[in-house]
Amino acid sequence: MVDRYLAVARAGVHENEIKRSRFLCTLAPAADEEAAQAVIRDVRRAHPAATHNCFAYVIGPDGRLHRASDDGEPGGTAGTPMLQVLLGREVRDTVAVVTRYYGGVQLGAGGLARAYGGAVSAALDEIGTVERRRLTLLAVTVDHARAGRLENDLRSAGHVLREVGYGSRVTLALGVPEGEVAAFRSWLADVTSGAAICESGGTAYVDA
Repeated sequence: MVDRYLAVARAGVHENEIKRSRFLCTLAPAADEEAAQAVIRDVRRAHPAATHNCFAYVIGPDGRLHRASDDGEPGGTAGTPMLQVLLGREVRDTVAVVTRYYGGVQLGAGGLARAYGGAVSAALDEIGTVERRRLTLLAVTVDHARAGRLENDLRSAGHVLREVGYGSRVTLALGVPEGEVAAFRSWLADVTSGAAICESGGTAYVDA
């Protein structure tokens, strides 16, 4: 299982024009294949008059699940170049749909591949990516008197708090790289004089 991967930062659309053809690349996060297919359907509904709506998506931290479609363009000239960009840039859990409005000028197989792959690459550059890291999820529980100081100490140490819950005691949820859990527990015991309870809750991929 991979420790980290990249994903598109947000949903967005980037447009460019090549020899009078318009290429609109829609990028969106997709946690699973169903979500990817939903984005594809939405784009097709939004552009019913488009000449083509080609797509590619990569699902899962290891990128094992991936699909691509040329949607009527010559075989291998659209979906595959789009997919190669996502895989080559190690972008996962992301769907790309390139909508083409034909401008009357033939691009040729090589020109089409460059146009579709380039549309995805340009959209990634504009919209950006986020890094997701596989972290061990921890729940740290302390009394109210220590909670404020501990929260500040955690943030100062570079930990990202996922949630803070208030009840009879305060629970701070965060993620720590697996190899650093033992050191974190030792640090936590020092800064709270052993008063904090730290419980593990499995692992998850979290935006870094």
